[in-house]
Amino acid sequence: MQSAQGTNQQESGKFKMIEFNPDGSIKLPERLAKQKQEEEYKLKKERCILIKKEIINSISPKKCALHIRLSEAFADNSFIDAVYKYFNSSSQVPAKLIKLNDKEFDVEIGTCFSRCRDCNSLVSRFREYLDGNVIENKGSCPFESRQQFCYEDYFG
Repeated sequence: MQSAQGTNQQESGKFKMIEFNPDGSIKLPERLAKQKQEEEYKLKKERCILIKKEIINSISPKKCALHIRLSEAFADNSFIDAVYKYFNSSSQVPAKLIKLNDKEFDVEIGTCFSRCRDCNSLVSRFREYLDGNVIENKGSCPFESRQQFCYEDYFG
């Protein structure tokens, strides 16, 4: 009976074996491979941005960063500065916009009790400006948006 259950669970995808590519790297599950393909397509053909969240310093003074990359479809990047200025005018967090090149920017988010909330606010402003066409990569950010209280804001 258990072997039949085990077979059913394997067939339903709960206990899939890890597969490897010919070069020895781990093969991405079909769902993740498709998602990655869609993201690559968006970054080449559509007007979207990729935002990767990273923790730069986890001890005081704490600092986080948003690494922003514009898709190839953008000819003008002035909206980055405009959205950032609008965000910065109402933010409680010390932040700094750094232009790396025409398609890449970093936003450093400094120490403050509401840094996670304000960081997510900036991402939301970009999402609103681009009608939801934002690819968000959590990177090393531990923040869970479902929470009302963010441990990272106050203690992390």
